[in-house]
Amino acid sequence: QVQLVESGGGLVQAGGSLSLSCVASRGTFINYAIGWFRQAPGEDREDRKFVAAISWSGSNTYYGDSVKGRFTISRDNAKNTVYLQMNNLRPEDTAVYYCAGSGLRVGTRIINEYENWGQGTQVTVSS
Repeated sequence: QVQLVESGGGLVQAGGSLSLSCVASRGTFINYAIGWFRQAPGEDREDRKFVAAISWSGSNTYYGDSVKGRFTISRDNAKNTVYLQMNNLRPEDTAVYYCAGSGLRVGTRIINEYENWGQGTQVTVSS
């Protein structure tokens, strides 16, 4: 089972940028598609929203409608790392961001296909 750790969160003004990282240890990284999800303040785990996902090879990427055109997901399999570049951030992007692995290697938006969740990293966007 792959173990994932997120980093890169922080406080940024609206219109700014952040880059999140999701580093994997244990397991075989290329066996997993990686997804990013977010949980807004006051929401439960069950309310986590899909942000982006990337297939095992990086050739397929998927984005939630609210982040399309602003966020970019990528991966470096040599470094066991997936990145989420977030540009033009908005206050409504404020959330804890989680990465997770899916054995559905082509990638998926479906949260139930993901397991091996990280601990999350806080992103706060001020207006």
